[in-house]
Amino acid sequence: MALLFSYGTLQQERVQLATFGRLLKGRSDELPRFEASRVRIADPQVVADSGETHYANIMFNGDNDRRVSGTVFEVTDAELASADRYERGADYKRVSVALASGETAWVYAHAESASMVPAPNKTAQ
Repeated sequence: MALLFSYGTLQQERVQLATFGRLLKGRSDELPRFEASRVRIADPQVVADSGETHYANIMFNGDNDRRVSGTVFEVTDAELASADRYERGADYKRVSVALASGETAWVYAHAESASMVPAPNKTAQ
């Protein structure tokens, strides 16, 4: 199983059902050194599934005082691949990060800033 941190539409029940075929169980956590941003959704099916016109996005800024709140979910490798397909239309890159809880998880971050994200001390589970 892998850990996936979501701060946006993957927290929504209807998106989880459309993407994973089930509701995910998660717990609150935070992602330090990132800040929120937004990107317009171009795919009309994603707009219909999510009810949103913009993706919530995050950018790494390295500021220890900044955090993004969200939910960490346990997902299978197949579900992680489904999340990759769901997120491919946005300007995201999946990266491994250290959460405030100390856990390591995957997160979809703004592609431009993703290359600046330091590797956590262990790999995403």
